[in-house]
Amino acid sequence: PRSNKGSFWSGEGVTRFLQASDLALAEGRSGLCNKMRSSRFVARRLSYAAWSKVEAAPADPILGLTQSFKDDPAPTKVLLGVGAYRDGASKPYVLPSVKRAEERVIASLTDHEYAPISGVPDFIAKSIAFAYGPEIASQKPVAGVQALSGTGACRLFFELMARLPQIAPPMAAAATPGKKPIAYVPEPTWGNHLKIAADAGVEVRRYRYLDATTKTSLDFEGMMADLATLEEGSSILLHACAHNPTGVDPSRDQWKAIARALGEKKVQILIDCAYQGFASGDPEEDAWALRHFVWEGHNVALAQSYAKNFGLYGERVGALSFVCNSTEEKANLESQLKALIRPMYSNPPVHGARVVSEVLGDPELAAQWRQECKSMADRIKDMRQALRSSLEDDQKSPKDWSHITSQIGMFAFTGLTKDQVLYMRKEFNVYCTADGRISVAGLTNDNVAYVAQAIHAATQHA
Repeated sequence: PRSNKGSFWSGEGVTRFLQASDLALAEGRSGLCNKMRSSRFVARRLSYAAWSKVEAAPADPILGLTQSFKDDPAPTKVLLGVGAYRDGASKPYVLPSVKRAEERVIASLTDHEYAPISGVPDFIAKSIAFAYGPEIASQKPVAGVQALSGTGACRLFFELMARLPQIAPPMAAAATPGKKPIAYVPEPTWGNHLKIAADAGVEVRRYRYLDATTKTSLDFEGMMADLATLEEGSSILLHACAHNPTGVDPSRDQWKAIARALGEKKVQILIDCAYQGFASGDPEEDAWALRHFVWEGHNVALAQSYAKNFGLYGERVGALSFVCNSTEEKANLESQLKALIRPMYSNPPVHGARVVSEVLGDPELAAQWRQECKSMADRIKDMRQALRSSLEDDQKSPKDWSHITSQIGMFAFTGLTKDQVLYMRKEFNVYCTADGRISVAGLTNDNVAYVAQAIHAATQHA
């Protein structure tokens, strides 16, 4: 019963309600009892009204594309949207070296205890050595924590940037009250970068990267011009290799010029490395830009993911590290990272980290992994060449398709327009993202000629 004297949720109101219900039960008055049960149900439902009117969020474009593909009954359909490696039969691939390592981890399992807040110590140490190389890892103090793959590593970085004024007194003195920290990301970049930074309270700005005219090559002059105008104290995100979504990477000479330009700016550098070993087939080659920056004196931050190169997509294995000036700075930074992690997810999962540690820590397994990773990279290269050859030789396309083979990694930016992408989807049941990006891993010897036919037709008719 409600009362004008107070809320239904007041202690007195609830007490009277429950007493009346209990009395009805005791007296066997089923009608009144049912009424009370109904009233109690309505009251409970109303208590969750805070989210009862929430609107549906926009569908993720990649997941939506995949669902459209699944719903398509066409036997010739091809999916070129998802960023996960597939073998020559379009099946997920479990690396044998990773499987062997996992079997060892399970066989030696003695507990399911929590990891430390910062993660599995051996995994962190091996991740640092893997990315930076043994020389830097032994000579430079590098603060590191395990992260929830590359997404989690980027989120921790931006969360740290957002709270720098509170944890670094010099930053507090220079900070403008109410002003968000700034992060510059390439145009384009992985779509989630924008959301990760924004959700951490960071203002996202763009710097030129892909040439707006060709849509297939690097706008190096535009990029360098934008780097010259970076705001002091801001952050900049760079892709270590196999730029997502374009597959367009700077040359070594261009990387050197980028490092020199950023050396003149007071900015924090985050290098996102999701494809080490999987881009070129050589993990040392893929880490060249990162290591060059460090040798040039940059104290960079690094986000690592083991989803693509180890095939551990669902294990969410990653790391975040920072090159520091001293062991004291390293200890202080790690303490602040743990302060971020503890209320966010407390500590990371251990299984995938143990598997990666097992591979990197065993010379035989590490050598096997390198060969398997190279085989994945080589299949991607073969599919790039096959697509280009089919377009040029079979379809006699008059367009220049050299960018298909000059780009690197899992993704290729075809240069197709949105209308051309939609034409392929409607007429050929070939699915890729609206910006013309294709996942080369979705190509096989069986479908590459058909995809080339679809692309050629789209460029002719849409």
